[in-house]
Amino acid sequence: MHETVHEGLRIEILYGGEHVAQSPYTLKGPVYHEYCDCPEEDPHVWQKTLSCPAKEPQIEQDFSSFPSINLQQMLKEVPKRFGDERGAVVHYTVLNNHIYRRSLGKYTDFKMFSDEILLSLARKVALPDLEFYINLGDWPLEHRRVNDTPSPIPIISWCGSLDSRDIILPTYDVTHSTLEAMRGVTNDLLSVQGNTGPSWINKTEKAFFRGRDSREERLQLVQLSKENPQLLDAGITGYFFFQEKEKELGKAKLMGFFDFFKYKYQVNVDGTVAAYRYPYLMLGDSLVLKQESPYYEHFYGALKPWKHYIPIKRNLSDLLEKVKWAKENDEEAKKIAKEGQLAARDLLQPPRLYCYYYRVLQKYAERQASKPTVRDGMEPVPQPDDSGSICRCHRKLLEREEL
Repeated sequence: MHETVHEGLRIEILYGGEHVAQSPYTLKGPVYHEYCDCPEEDPHVWQKTLSCPAKEPQIEQDFSSFPSINLQQMLKEVPKRFGDERGAVVHYTVLNNHIYRRSLGKYTDFKMFSDEILLSLARKVALPDLEFYINLGDWPLEHRRVNDTPSPIPIISWCGSLDSRDIILPTYDVTHSTLEAMRGVTNDLLSVQGNTGPSWINKTEKAFFRGRDSREERLQLVQLSKENPQLLDAGITGYFFFQEKEKELGKAKLMGFFDFFKYKYQVNVDGTVAAYRYPYLMLGDSLVLKQESPYYEHFYGALKPWKHYIPIKRNLSDLLEKVKWAKENDEEAKKIAKEGQLAARDLLQPPRLYCYYYRVLQKYAERQASKPTVRDGMEPVPQPDDSGSICRCHRKLLEREEL
């Protein structure tokens, strides 16, 4: 919200000029604007209001390696292992719903993304006291196994892998998209759902890909496209890793993301790690052909091959075969595309994202073996100034009325 409505927010949902379902809806109580610092003091009430799921299997799996979290061990070990000049780790402490941090390493500019979601969450609900480390880089960091000596430590990352033990949060891209959906001008998770191109029957019956040269299989994709233009339209829009290949493969023009959905089939191939476009592709109404990968984002585990997407081998050897299958089985392909879109809409809606973040922080706090502390070198991360808007917390209004 851009402004707070203290009582009686009315929402009308119309289709063809007629109200839908029980529209109009009138919400009781206050609905705060985004920068109102009015956290709900009872996390159970807040989670119930958001209809947070009872369990998140990925969170359970991530924390299975960490029955207890030794903050002193992490304080000694994390700076030595991950805090050098190549590091991209930020050390956070949350205490009394205030956030403090210090940067470890040279590449920590992306802390603006972790800052903004932690601050946003703290404005909405009372966070548990905890002390943790977020990896702002692409690759997961903790590759020790559970029975190794020394044991693995719980680093929080945006991307997981089959051979790492990092605890996964929604990517900075998905998070920022959610926070900026009402203010931004770039693609976001909601705008994609309203810009899915022509209807299924009018989409071009080809598989489509555009992207950087951040993985060799993407170059193979372009070569396949040259050899099979009737099945695949793939192009590299920028060369950085394999600049010597530009002359051979050519450089494709940039396209607006919404134009991707003029094609029936979308090819999702890893970049340096998981391709962070995958959530957006799933929210469209094209069929996603996803490369098998050791990398994953927080929601991948809830998606099933052949139900929500079509799997393709790591080396892309069966891609053309799968595209032909989709063309020959159009109704089944359309059904899989729709199932995938509906699943992604459920998994990636804003309340689920907030619920996921809170559940990770809550689970982490429960397993700390000692009390978190504001460490030397930490600085407060202040809430943004909301003085330009009226922001009176309902709780304070009630207290005033009682007085």
